[in-house]
Amino acid sequence: MIGAPRVHLRLTDSTNERARELAADGAPHGTLVTADEQSAGRGRQGRTWTAPPRSALLMSLVLRELRETLPLVAAVAVCEALPLETAIKWPNDIWVRQRKLAGILVEGRPQEGWAVLGVGLNVRAADFPPELRETATSLRLEGVDADVEDVLARVVEALERWLPRPASEVLAAWRERDALLGRPVRWANGSGVGRGVDEKGALLVDTAGGRVALQAGEVHLRR
Repeated sequence: MIGAPRVHLRLTDSTNERARELAADGAPHGTLVTADEQSAGRGRQGRTWTAPPRSALLMSLVLRELRETLPLVAAVAVCEALPLETAIKWPNDIWVRQRKLAGILVEGRPQEGWAVLGVGLNVRAADFPPELRETATSLRLEGVDADVEDVLARVVEALERWLPRPASEVLAAWRERDALLGRPVRWANGSGVGRGVDEKGALLVDTAGGRVALQAGEVHLRR
């Protein structure tokens, strides 16, 4: 069972940071950390995640049953928990109409037997800073009137269903929601056309020099 015990904070620097500390101190599998607001929320590539107080789902789970496809499992579960059409932009963004609704960040110490799964999901935000208005969205902006606690319950329930599923089922569900399949993409060292993910979750891209498998990094749609 995941989601208990739960630590809820009015304000913290990062729920992932708090969950990492708890994991290192021996917190059990399924321990949940949530917050109304973060002062130093983290995304991938060192980015920050910001949201007005009580407007977003900010959660981190301590997991001790580790699997290589955990980021894929999390993305599928978050999509399934939401009452609207979503897509997954490799490796960790949940999109609605090519706008970011949620982000997933997995950090951990496999050698110590734990990982932390962080999810940030815009729920009640009615506006974003100018630099994000063309690329971000929220459930509210998409016409879904939802409470953060209700969304939390749905996401935890979906994660509980998907975490034990076989990798083949996870990959099939992820591929159905692949936002980059057949689309022109670019990254720091190249460009090509997205061709799905392999069995380990690497992004397959057809380039002028042949097919490559990207293990990590930031990929963008090529306009």
